[in-house]
Amino acid sequence: MEFDKEVDARNLNCPLPILRCKKGLSDMAADKTLKIMATDPGSVKDFDAFCKQTGHQLLQMDEADSVFTFYIKKQISD
Repeated sequence: MEFDKEVDARNLNCPLPILRCKKGLSDMAADKTLKIMATDPGSVKDFDAFCKQTGHQLLQMDEADSVFTFYIKKQISD
């Protein structure tokens, strides 16, 4: 999947992957896609809840070798 920015949150525990994601999205334009990698198994539920709460779109989630990769499209600004 194509993405505009990548954030590595591997080997970080909750809430750090979400905080890194928020920081990564903060300096991106609307409609751009962030790729974030995490190893915390709780991040699967965390990123799903984060996207529902913030309006960002979780485009895809993959898991390989205990690394979870999320593709999140930034919401369109009002």
